[in-house]
Amino acid sequence: MDDFLDKLPQMDLMRSEKMTLVQLIIPVESAHRSITYLGELGLLQFRDLNADKSPFQRTFANQSISRVVKTPQAQSFFAYANSWGILTGKAMWRDVKEAARQLADHEHEVLEMNSNSEKLRQTYNELLEFKIVLQKASGFLVSSNAHAIGNETELHESTYSNNGFIETASLLEQEMSPGPSNQSGLRFISGIINKEKLLRFERMLFRATRGNMLFNQTPSDEEIMDPSTSEMVEKIVFVVFFSGEQARTKILKICEAFGANCYPVPEDITKQRQLTREVLSRLSDLEATLDAGTRHRNNALNSVGYSLTKWMTTVRREKAVYDTLNMLNFDVTKKCLVGEGWCPTFAKTQIHEVLQRATFDSNSQVGVIFHVMQAVESPPTYFRTNKLTNAFQEIIDAYGVARYQEANPAVYSVVTYPFLFAVMFGDWGHGLCLLLGALYLLARERKLSTQKLGSFMEMLFGGRYVILLMALFSIYCGLIYNEFFSVPFHIFGSSAYKCRDTTCSNAYTVGLIKYRDPYPFGVDPSWRGSRTELPYLNSLKMKMSILLGIAQMNLGLILSFFNARFFGSSLDIRYQFVPQMIFLNSLFGYLSLLIIIKWCTGSQADLYHVMIYMFLSPTEELGENELFWGQRPLQILLLLMAFIAVPWMLFPKPFALRKIHMERFQGRTYGVLGTSEVDLDVEPDSARGHHEEEFNFSEIFVHQLIHSIEFVLGSVSNTASYLRLWALSLAHSELSTVFYEKVLLLAWGYENILIRLMGVAVFAFATAFILLMMETLSAFLHALRLHWVEFMGKFFNGDGYKFKPFSFALISEDDE
Repeated sequence: MDDFLDKLPQMDLMRSEKMTLVQLIIPVESAHRSITYLGELGLLQFRDLNADKSPFQRTFANQSISRVVKTPQAQSFFAYANSWGILTGKAMWRDVKEAARQLADHEHEVLEMNSNSEKLRQTYNELLEFKIVLQKASGFLVSSNAHAIGNETELHESTYSNNGFIETASLLEQEMSPGPSNQSGLRFISGIINKEKLLRFERMLFRATRGNMLFNQTPSDEEIMDPSTSEMVEKIVFVVFFSGEQARTKILKICEAFGANCYPVPEDITKQRQLTREVLSRLSDLEATLDAGTRHRNNALNSVGYSLTKWMTTVRREKAVYDTLNMLNFDVTKKCLVGEGWCPTFAKTQIHEVLQRATFDSNSQVGVIFHVMQAVESPPTYFRTNKLTNAFQEIIDAYGVARYQEANPAVYSVVTYPFLFAVMFGDWGHGLCLLLGALYLLARERKLSTQKLGSFMEMLFGGRYVILLMALFSIYCGLIYNEFFSVPFHIFGSSAYKCRDTTCSNAYTVGLIKYRDPYPFGVDPSWRGSRTELPYLNSLKMKMSILLGIAQMNLGLILSFFNARFFGSSLDIRYQFVPQMIFLNSLFGYLSLLIIIKWCTGSQADLYHVMIYMFLSPTEELGENELFWGQRPLQILLLLMAFIAVPWMLFPKPFALRKIHMERFQGRTYGVLGTSEVDLDVEPDSARGHHEEEFNFSEIFVHQLIHSIEFVLGSVSNTASYLRLWALSLAHSELSTVFYEKVLLLAWGYENILIRLMGVAVFAFATAFILLMMETLSAFLHALRLHWVEFMGKFFNGDGYKFKPFSFALISEDDE
C-alpha cells in the first residue's frame, strides 16, 4: 500500500509556490538603489524587523519626511490644475530633488499667472456691468438744460502699452460723482445688484430716505459673473433719483452693504454714446488679453503635464522605498542594513542578479550579501495566476487564504464553479445573453483596464472570465434541459414520442407513447407541456443534484488525502480519510449507485422506501424495490461499515497522538509529527518551536469529537444542501415559462399593436432585470456557498496568509 501511495503524483500544480526565507546585508551607499530595483522586480516580501519602534524612531524617518512628504503640496496643486487640460508623456524624473525644484518653479509661475488672470477677469466683469448699466439706465434719464449733470467721471486712457498690461485702480474704487454741481437740484445714482437682494434693497432705500426718492429698475438681458464669488448670477439694473448730499451718502452706504456695484452714467446722450464706445473698446482688448493669458497658462501646464503622472508615481515609489528601508535593521558598526524576507524559491537567482546590478550601479566597493535562512515560521502563500485564474483565486481567498503548500481549491473551481452555476441557471438563451456581455468586456479589455471604473463595473470587469465560463456552461446545460427562454427546440432531431391515438388532436392531454430511439442529446422537447413534465423534470434534476453533490464531496475528501500525504500525516489518512470515505459512500454513495442503476434499468423502485427501510428494517425483504441481486446483504454490510466508521473517526487518533507524545518524551523517538492536529495554529509571525508544551489529551479528544460529529451530521446536511441545484433550476425554468406564456404569448394574442409592444417591453424588462440579473446573482451566491462550505469544508484549512511582495506595480494610486 505504501509503495502504491509513493508512486502517486505530488500534484504540485495545485499547491502554492515553495518559499524561502532570505537575509540581505546591504551597504548603506547602495541601500536605496537595491530596494528600488527589488521593488521593480516585485518578488520579495520584507519582514518588519522594527515592529517594536514607532514610525518616528526608525532610521530613515527624517529623510523620508523631508525629501518626499513636502512635495505632494505642489503635486496636489498640479492635480487641481489638471482640470485645465494636461497631456501625458513618457518622461520620468528619476532625481527627486531636481524634480521637486522644477515643480516648485512651475508652481510659482502658474500661481502668478492665476493672480494676473483673476485681476483681469475682475476688471472685465466690471466693464461688462458698466456696459449693461449704460445701456439700461439711459432709458430712465431725460436730457434737460435745467438739470445739467456735471463732474462726470470719464474712463481713463487706455491702460495697455507695448510692454503689456499695467495695473490700474478698480472702477469700483474710483470716486463717484454722478450728481449735478447744483446741491439743491435732483440727482441720481445708477448701478447693478443681484436679483435676490432687490426687494430688501428697495425697502432699505425707502426707509433710509423716508420715501424721498424715486427707484427705477430693469432686468439685465444676460447673466453676469459676480466678481466676488465667480458665479453666474442674474442681476438687475437700478437708478435711484434723490435730492441732497445727506441722501446721497446714505444711498451709497446702503449700496455698499448690499454688494451693489454703482457706475456713473452721464445724462447727455452724446457723452453716453462716447462712453459706451470706450467701454466696448476696452472690453474687446480685455477679451484678447484674457485669451492670450489662458493660452500661455495652458502652454505652461502642458510643459509639465507630460511628466505629472510619472511624477506622482515617482513620489509614491519614493515613499514606498523609504517605508521599506525603515523595516530594515541599521548596523552602526558595520555601516550596513540588515533585512529579512520571503521570496519564491524560483526567484532567488533573479533577486541575486538584481542585487549585483544595484551594487555595480551604486559604485559600491562592497556587494550585497544574500543568503538563505532556516525558517521557523510558516511561509506566506503565493499562487501564480493569470487573467483567467485570478478571479477564481480571489473567490477562494475571500473565504480564507490557503495554508502554505495546501491543496488549492481554485484549480478545480475553474470548472466546478461555473458548472454548478449553470446547473441552476441552465437556459441557452439566457446563456447567450451572458456570453454577449462577457464578450463585450473582453473586447474592451485593453481600454477598460486603463480606466477608473465604478465599484459595480470594476467587479464585473474583474470577473469577466468567470462570466464567460458561466455563460458557456449555461449554454451547455440549457441544451441539455432543451430550454431557450423556456421554449424547447428540436435541435438534435425528431422527438422519440408521439400521440397515443392517431386520431387524437391534443397530444398534451391524451398522453404520449414512445415509438423510436431516445432523443440523442438532452431532454426530449415533447415533455414540454405534457402532464408528466413537472414530475419528470423534478425527478431528473433532483437525482442529478445528488449525484453532483456526492461527486464533489468525494473530490474534497480525496484532496484531504493528498494534503495528509503531502504533509506526512499518516494518522490523518488512517483515522480521518479512510473512515470518512467509508461513511459517506456507505450511505450516500450507495444512494448514487441506486440512482444510476434505476436510470439504466428503467426500474420503478421507490428509492425513498429503500433508504428509509435500510435503517428501520435492514433485514426485511425489498420486494418490488429490489434493483439488483444481493441488494439486501449489501445494504446490511454498508450499514455496519457506516456505524463502524463513526468510532473509527472518533477514538483512535487522540490515543495515537497521546502514545506518540509519551514515546517522544521517553526518548524512544525524536521525530516531529507532521500532522495538522499537533501543529500550532500558525499565524503570520508566530514560531513553530513549541512542541514541548504539555499534551492536553482532553482538549484533543473534544476537538476530535466535535470534528467527527460535524462530519457525520454534515454528510446529511451537505447532501441535502446540494438539492438547491434542483430547486433553483426549477425556479428559473418556471419563471421563464411564466414570463413567456403569461406575458409575451398573452400579449401576442391581441391584434392591437400597442398591446403587443407593451408585452414585448414587459417580457424584455423581466428577462433582463429578473432572470439575467437577480437570478444570476442568486445562482452565483448559491454556487459560492456550495464551494465554500460543502466542498472546501472537507479539506481546506484556510489559515494561511498572502504573499505580499514589495512591488511598485502593486502600489495603489490612492496610497499616500
